[in-house]
Amino acid sequence: MKTNKPNETKIIVLGGLGEIGKNMYCVMHENEIIIIDAGVSFPEGELLGIDYVLPDYTFLKQNQEKIKALIITHGHEDHIGGIPFLLQTVDVPAIYAPNQAKELIALKLADRNIRYNNLFVYTDDTKLKFKNIEVEFFRTTHSIPDSHGICIRTPNGTIVTTGDFKFDLTPIGPMADLHKMAEIGKRGVDLLISDSTNALNEGMSISESKVDGVLSDIFDRYQTQRIIIATFASNIYRLKHIFETCFKHNRKICVFGRSMENNIDISIKGGYINHKELLVSPEEANNLKPGEVAILCTGSQGEPLAALSRIADGTHKQIKLRPDDIVIFSSSAIPGNALSISKTVNKLYLQGVKVFTNTSLSDLHTSGHANIEELKLMIRLINPTYLMPFHGDYRMLKNHANIGIECGIPKENTFVIQNGDILTMVKGKIFKDGNIPAPDVYVDGNRIGEVGGAVLRDRKIMANDGILVVIANINMKKRELLIKPNITTRGFILINENEELLHKIEVIATNSIKEKLKDPTVTFADIKSQIMTDLIPNVYNLTGRKPIILPVILDIKKD
Repeated sequence: MKTNKPNETKIIVLGGLGEIGKNMYCVMHENEIIIIDAGVSFPEGELLGIDYVLPDYTFLKQNQEKIKALIITHGHEDHIGGIPFLLQTVDVPAIYAPNQAKELIALKLADRNIRYNNLFVYTDDTKLKFKNIEVEFFRTTHSIPDSHGICIRTPNGTIVTTGDFKFDLTPIGPMADLHKMAEIGKRGVDLLISDSTNALNEGMSISESKVDGVLSDIFDRYQTQRIIIATFASNIYRLKHIFETCFKHNRKICVFGRSMENNIDISIKGGYINHKELLVSPEEANNLKPGEVAILCTGSQGEPLAALSRIADGTHKQIKLRPDDIVIFSSSAIPGNALSISKTVNKLYLQGVKVFTNTSLSDLHTSGHANIEELKLMIRLINPTYLMPFHGDYRMLKNHANIGIECGIPKENTFVIQNGDILTMVKGKIFKDGNIPAPDVYVDGNRIGEVGGAVLRDRKIMANDGILVVIANINMKKRELLIKPNITTRGFILINENEELLHKIEVIATNSIKEKLKDPTVTFADIKSQIMTDLIPNVYNLTGRKPIILPVILDIKKD
């Protein structure tokens, strides 16, 4: 990135554009940087063995001395999940987060044995002042408590970021602070950075209280049967009204899933969820009558190792399905998960239980993100000069920009940009101003950024075509192959059923080695290279597959 010119304010996007997840961007004025959110995204199916996907922190490492704070909008993984990895890479002087997010961050850091003493809680009334930048907050409605938008004042103008939000006039938790949003808008906002997740959805999103009513109806209808509810562990307001519904219907609650247990524990301590007395152990739940207990579990997306999937498979150690059980999916399918969810639902039906999913006939889930009319309302309240859609894939961002144009923002004042792009603000004027590299960084176990494209390509080949190992014992001194090469495979062919094919591979490898050993200057690397050169096309011609070929050459010294 070119040097930041004096008196310029820059917005640098590191993640969250053209994707759902790894939200992270920076506001920089001269020698000060504040970071907004530090999220992760979760790997798609082709990223074999990858645990998390992070933004690239190179820009932050290069500008380490300018970082003043990391500010968190709310406690979802796509906004806080990258913090442990960020702190291992960059020195962040302070992290400011709302209470629920602060507790989740503290738990996340403790799990990874990271000590960090500068984690602070902010509220609606908090104001942060740095040399050139001032920050204040406004309450929004989302599916997790303590969600906030942020107003950032710089010498060149005002930036408002919504975080994740919706407008719900009958929420389970506190109302969004529409008055403060309007007040900020009246003062003047130059750039609005706004959530685009539901920018393709018409109208207004369903109120959380309507979901509450549908759940209550199911509890009323099936008073003598055990109810199992699968939902997102991070949807605290959903968990809150499940607790309230169970309290009204005299049911105890048994929780399965570590993330669910952690979120409920933090929410009870923070006062977001009441009725702790309803919680019972699996042993107690099994001894209660079916109508006296509800099971709350993870697995609403059909995750194979989650509690509901194991219950559906009959492999859960503590809970076995009963034919008259009621299973509720209080969630909607994340794109790409529909097949996994369908498989889990089919397994549940095969066990004879009744299953409720979120359909147009039963509102068992509502999104925490704004639909089109809510996006318009946010634009009208904040009344920005410029709009930068954020948090969504390209079509969502593009449609959100069009919504801004409908609301009177000139087309040239909307920015549909990509990760790594830079916006520059000078005295209220904003323009696109270059970019920095912003590749995905993969986390594989404890390794951050060590697994790249070449490794992933190899993993895909092994997953699709397997691996073929050629083990050869040679005597380099005498330049001879001692015995025929040993051929073994994994994920390529069944050895016992393909003896003829293996014999052909053995002959090709033998000829390659013998031919190469005629060269008095030959090295192990030369022999391995020749084996691969000869085997790759021949194996493909014989099988139509391209396994990874791994030659292993052993030098056996004989007198």
